[in-house]
Formats: sequence, C-alpha cells, structure tokens
Amino acid sequence: MPMAERDDSGSMVRRILLGSQLRRLRESRGVTREAAGYSIRASESKISRMELGRVSFKQRDVADLLTLYGVVDEAERESLLGLARSSGHAGWWHSYNDVLPGWFQTYVGLEAAAARIATYEVQFVHGLLQTEAYAEAVIISGHRGGPPRAEIERRVELRMQRQKLLFSEQAPQLHCVLDEAALHRGYGGRQVMADQIKLLLEFSELPHITLQVVPFAHGGHVAESGAFTVLRFAERELSDVAYVEQLTGALYLDKREDVASYQAVLDRLSDAALPPAESRELLSRLWHTLLGGGG
Repeated sequence: MPMAERDDSGSMVRRILLGSQLRRLRESRGVTREAAGYSIRASESKISRMELGRVSFKQRDVADLLTLYGVVDEAERESLLGLARSSGHAGWWHSYNDVLPGWFQTYVGLEAAAARIATYEVQFVHGLLQTEAYAEAVIISGHRGGPPRAEIERRVELRMQRQKLLFSEQAPQLHCVLDEAALHRGYGGRQVMADQIKLLLEFSELPHITLQVVPFAHGGHVAESGAFTVLRFAERELSDVAYVEQLTGALYLDKREDVASYQAVLDRLSDAALPPAESRELLSRLWHTLLGGGG
C-alpha cells in the first residue's frame, strides 16, 4: 500500500482516538454536549461528530474544550493538541465523495485502520472479496432502473481500491463467515459467479484471511439481525467497533457490552460454519458445478 494510504488510515485512527478522549473528559466533568458545543460556537451534533472521529479538528476548538474540561497540565494539553494537528489529512476515499455516502465514509476509514476485521455476510460476498464483475452486478441490482454508467464504474473502482488493503504491508487479519445463500445468488450470471468463487478460493489460501461458510445443512442459526462487522484496532486506547449497515445509514457501536454481543454471535456462527478446509471444499465443488454447467 502506498505511504499516503497508510497515512490516511493513521489520520482516521488519530481522529477517533482524540474524539474518544475528548468524550471521556467531557463525561468525567459532567458537561453536556450542548454546553460543549456552545463553548466552541458549534452545535451539539458537531460535538457528537467530533467525539466519533468523523470530522477534522481545529486546534482552537480542541484547546477551548480542554480548558472547559479543566485540563490545565501543559504536557497533557500538548499531547491532545498534537493529535489534532496530525489528524487533518483527508483519506483517499474522500475523492469518491460523489458516490460514497457520508455514513459509509466512516466505515471505509475504520476498515483501512483496523488490525482485525471479523464479518458475517448473508446476501452478498463481502465487499473486500469481490471481483469487479460481481461488484458491478451487485451495484446494478441495488438500484432500480440502474445507475448511470459513470457512477457504476466509480463505485466498482472504489470497491477495488478498498480491496488493495488485503495486499498491503499492514493488511489486517480478515475473518469472514459467509452464509451459503450468498453463493447461490447468481449476480451477473454463471460465469461471473464462477469467477467470484474462484477468487474466494484464492483469498482463502492467504495466511491472514480465514473464510468459513455456514452451509444450508446447518439450518437456522443465531444471526437473525443479518450482516455485521466487528473491527479491532492495534491501538489499545481504541475500542472495538461493531458496524451494522442499514438501508439509508449505519450503526457504529463501541460500547463494550454492545460489541461483546456481536462478537458472541460471530463466535457462534464460526462454530456453526464449516472449518476453513471444508469451506474450501464446498467452494471448489460449487465452482466446478458452475464451470460444468450442472444444476
């Protein structure tokens, strides 16, 4: 991965770290978001976005908040102001603002910064593991009448840019639990699906990727809530984040008990799924069936 991309994800981490520390300071002093916003001539919602690391920080705002929260020690202030100075780089994904919803920009930044990504998918192959043709078919299927060709190409390009993360020097550990149903939804037709499953087989051989399939034979299982992702970061100060995508937005959950609930479901899904070697065998059988034209 180019140095710029590593810097981008590092900036995201620093924003999240600074935001979480500001939130802890505010809560420990019993200051409301409304009062904090008033002190920096901003709204309560801006304070919320700052504490979630979703916006850049002005040093003046951080300095004023630290004063409000009673942080007078120069070393502590300088440490946090240093985070503010170094967190201003825009991520590479911001160049895709024309096709990237604001609520998903946060996820792409977290994904780029994560040390471990654990995910469950039921309808699609995970975005990091898609071929270009499969990604295009999924994007077209999600838009009534189909989006303009230029938009389709931009969305596919973004997805392929995200995939480069898996081949970077700082590639995260990826554990993907995939419901077998996703493998039988024929996005793009037989050849597109055959190529997609072949790519899954190739990814499954990489040491930092664990791919498991929950087979139809298992019957019902514990993931009634649908797809979700749990992200973990190398920085100990950062909480794990559970990400749940919705129709027009997403939930980012970082409370310990919330993340623990999703991790417990993921652990149970992993137990229900075929082990990695048997998952590869299932994928291989399906791939040969698609190549051979069998039903």
